[in-house]
Amino acid sequence: MNRYEEGMKLIEESCGNKKDNVIALSTTATEPSADGFPRSSVRDVSAYYEDGVFYVTTSAKSNKMQQIAHNKEVAFSVCFEGIYGHGIGENLGWVLEPQNAALRTKLREVFADWYDDANNEQDENCVILAIRITSATIFRDHGALRYNLDFVNKVEVE
Repeated sequence: MNRYEEGMKLIEESCGNKKDNVIALSTTATEPSADGFPRSSVRDVSAYYEDGVFYVTTSAKSNKMQQIAHNKEVAFSVCFEGIYGHGIGENLGWVLEPQNAALRTKLREVFADWYDDANNEQDENCVILAIRITSATIFRDHGALRYNLDFVNKVEVE
């Protein structure tokens, strides 16, 4: 097993297996800072991980979705897991769209404790956000073990 595969295994062990992950998701705000530069916006979200993608249920009208519509580049950190990186945010559309049926079933199962309280599926603004990971760093033992993964080229980078 090469180092990329080892790193992917660590992500799967930490985030996979139908776990409700808390990730800090950073987007670029649509309005600049006082000095005119782009500014970050971060919030914690519950996310389901599968095959290099985090999935989040949210409102299409939320700030994060409005920001992603302007700039799809996002950053994330899996809270307390030693995993952080970058990705591309994509609105997969209304949770009740036929193409989302299988994923919606998984999300309802993973988020069962709170899904119905937080989501109004009858509202077409109740959407699925996919965060397709492009790069990730995993560290263990206070940085003694570190993996820098390029998800696009499927390699570990120095």
